[in-house]
Amino acid sequence: MNATRHIFLDKQHPAVWRAINGLSLKVKEAAADAGIDAKTLELLNVRISQINGCAYCLDVHVKDALKAGETQQRLAVLPAWRDTALFTDKERGALALVESITELPAQEIREQEEGFARGCLTEEEFSVVSWVAISMNAFNRVSITSHHPVRRDR
Repeated sequence: MNATRHIFLDKQHPAVWRAINGLSLKVKEAAADAGIDAKTLELLNVRISQINGCAYCLDVHVKDALKAGETQQRLAVLPAWRDTALFTDKERGALALVESITELPAQEIREQEEGFARGCLTEEEFSVVSWVAISMNAFNRVSITSHHPVRRDR
């Protein structure tokens, strides 16, 4: 087998890919039911993809965030969200939670971040944001493993 030829997991097993897309749709439905808007969802997807270093997902979700009304300024400072006043308490809680789920730090830090998030989010929002992180992390891993290319905008 040629080690330089990438295997696109989504093409190799399309039924599994459809299942993960189905999960994503259910997460979006649950988010809408919990009152979490598309702009916030995309902000979280971008942050998770930044942490994981997924170029393909960053390309997709930065564009989607801008379409949903996110600002270039907030996207630019997103890795340093803790050091700005540009994010609401609810967004801060959600960002802390998705970072913790993505990075899986030591238990003491996870508990601290979860406690902060629980102070900013309802139980329903906490659950949905957790599912956002779980789903986006899965997509990041598929795209990174598959070496999904980022194509130049025309």
